[in-house]
Amino acid sequence: MHTLTQTLRILRVSLRALARNKMRTFLTCLGIIIGVGAVIAMVSIGAGAKAAVEARFSSMGTNLLFVSGASKNTQGVRTGFGGYQTLRPEDAKAIPERCPSVEAVSPSVSTRTQVVYASKNWNTSIQGCGDQYPIIRKWELDSGTFFDDTQVRSAAKVCVLGADVNKNLFEGDDPLGKTIRIKKVPFIIIGVLKSKGQSAGFGSRDDQICVPYTTCMKRIQKAEFLGSIDVSAISGEATATAKAEIEDLLRIRHSIAPGSADDFTVNNMADIAESAADATNILTILLGSIASISLLVGGIGIMNIMLVSVTERIREIGIRMSIGAKERDILLQFLAEAIVLSLLGGLIGIGLGVGVSKLLKYIPIFASINTVVSTSSVILAFAFSGSVGIFFGFYPARKASKLDPIEALRYE
Repeated sequence: MHTLTQTLRILRVSLRALARNKMRTFLTCLGIIIGVGAVIAMVSIGAGAKAAVEARFSSMGTNLLFVSGASKNTQGVRTGFGGYQTLRPEDAKAIPERCPSVEAVSPSVSTRTQVVYASKNWNTSIQGCGDQYPIIRKWELDSGTFFDDTQVRSAAKVCVLGADVNKNLFEGDDPLGKTIRIKKVPFIIIGVLKSKGQSAGFGSRDDQICVPYTTCMKRIQKAEFLGSIDVSAISGEATATAKAEIEDLLRIRHSIAPGSADDFTVNNMADIAESAADATNILTILLGSIASISLLVGGIGIMNIMLVSVTERIREIGIRMSIGAKERDILLQFLAEAIVLSLLGGLIGIGLGVGVSKLLKYIPIFASINTVVSTSSVILAFAFSGSVGIFFGFYPARKASKLDPIEALRYE
């Protein structure tokens, strides 16, 4: 009880001392306020980016595999994935027949071109794909139907619009049954995909038109090879097995000798998703660390102002010591003032950080990121601000407690 009373008395005296110069107290707190607010805002941006990336990969499925051409090395110049053009439609047909762990396959070719409807036009991505594309990509239709295997084999001139294309070309009118022109080739619209919205760092997923890959290869691109093959394994656990089966099959089909480099590559979506999550975690840590520097600067401000306060109150310290105050009492008094400064700044900083996080969506560059303010980041920032007060307030408090009472009383 005595300890509680003493603590309350120390806190009351600390608040009274800080209230003597409100402007100086506020300016001292400002460093902590900005620091805590910056930490919360930056961590919320990182967490929001991570959530957006995870949602993007989750919507595509964790059992998804991408088969594409391997990197090509020409006179020391590496092309990156897709350098080799060796994937044929026959490879895509053989995969579900010869690989037991594969559930669905969609050959893929893509290009970007201008699309015309009546007096309107729009530049968009043309995605040549198979009839199982919506199953593999977990993409539902908003209206109409997707093309079937018969239309794919016959290279039919039919298409399915993404939500953005539908909006820009038809502006609310029903597009089903109408004809658009892609590179002067007429295509009948048979369906519209549901909107999947923006994805941070990836652009809009709705800005595309799906056509049979056979039609795209013959009538739009005049291509002989596929760009890639989308593969769905029977389950998330079977992706590694499916990857091995596909690699073995394509080595045989492409007559690749043992020990020779593959002219294709198979990427596991689960591995890509994990790598992306790791990258956003590093981004979050980096942003939080940079923002934490301002907290340290705020702590230095607290130390500076507490040293000034000790100098201003030397005579007061001498009087308190002469009437029985111990070194521990003086130390706790000034340490309490430093902690109050940092915690007060921390509380205001939390409000600032949460507010900024909510307002960031109105800034164009962050519009596609839904910031996520986690309880752990708030607690961590607040605890760190308190630690800063203790660390940077200890030296001035100890200096005050070590003053000689007689010299302090003589101080003018």
